[in-house]
Amino acid sequence: MTQRKIPATVITGFLGAGKTTIIRRLLERANGRRIALIINEFGEVGTDGEILKACSDTLCRKEDIVELANGCICCTVADDFIPTMAKLLDRDEPPEHIIIETSGLALPQPLVRAFNWPEIASRVTVDGVITVVDGPAVAEGRFADDEEAVAAQRAADPSLDHENPIEELFADQLACADLVLLNKSDLLERDELERVAQDVRVRLRPGTGLIATNRSAIDAAAVFGLEAQAETDLAQRLSQHELEGEGAHDHDDFESFVVPVEMVSDRETFLKRIRELITRYGILRLKGFLSLAGAPSRLLVQAVGPRLDSYFDRAWRSDEARTGNLVVIGLKGLDREAITQGLRSGA
Repeated sequence: MTQRKIPATVITGFLGAGKTTIIRRLLERANGRRIALIINEFGEVGTDGEILKACSDTLCRKEDIVELANGCICCTVADDFIPTMAKLLDRDEPPEHIIIETSGLALPQPLVRAFNWPEIASRVTVDGVITVVDGPAVAEGRFADDEEAVAAQRAADPSLDHENPIEELFADQLACADLVLLNKSDLLERDELERVAQDVRVRLRPGTGLIATNRSAIDAAAVFGLEAQAETDLAQRLSQHELEGEGAHDHDDFESFVVPVEMVSDRETFLKRIRELITRYGILRLKGFLSLAGAPSRLLVQAVGPRLDSYFDRAWRSDEARTGNLVVIGLKGLDREAITQGLRSGA
């Protein structure tokens, strides 16, 4: 008999689209299925992994959560991803399903291609690639350019024969998807939602599903069991780099750094300061944990563009220092000194 391959779900999407929250929702609805998570982040602090580790063991055991923080997963396949997958598959009790959360800056195509490596090809398959889209962001035009204007500029000036880096990543993530989750749709009016859905649909491969999700809620039955075998269908999932015959993917257009933050005295004042810094310096993404004076729990902060969320995710442990760290991500050229000083002075 041929051994059944373990299905893996790749979850991709731009910064702050809601990938981590959707994974939590999937774990809550997994009906006891034994799931392993591989979390990849762009930055030095594993915020997403920490959020998922805060889940109870009934959802996912800590030993089943693997963080790959040595760079974008699509660029470290041989060094990090393949050995990690092999270790999971070699367990005495291997997972029944694997979820892989990519960095917001990752191209999904190289990751899917890695499932053809001999070390894992016979034991695991890509059940589906799920791309999470930030509905309000697309409605604001933050991650989608005017295609006709780009085409006109391209014709007039050969030096503009390319998309901006955000647009290119967005297009590549959609091009590889088996299912697109149009997230935060509850923040859109009906006509806005219809317009955004149509904008996304024209970028998708034929047959790609599109589901509008409210507050990252999704039934596991809609995501698991797609049986796409995406690694066998790479010719239909080409990235812009492959279509244009360019070289290897890199992240020279982006940068990230970590700002340690001492105890925050006033929550609202500090969050206001974060909003000001995001607007002033064009920060794309900010995330991390803060220590708030008088609070027994750590404060989780998540910001994408002008939207900022914060909540207490769990109590501080007795064996950990109550200090904060914020990861800042943006296009290359961020004023690190000014942003760092602004965050520290706001505490």
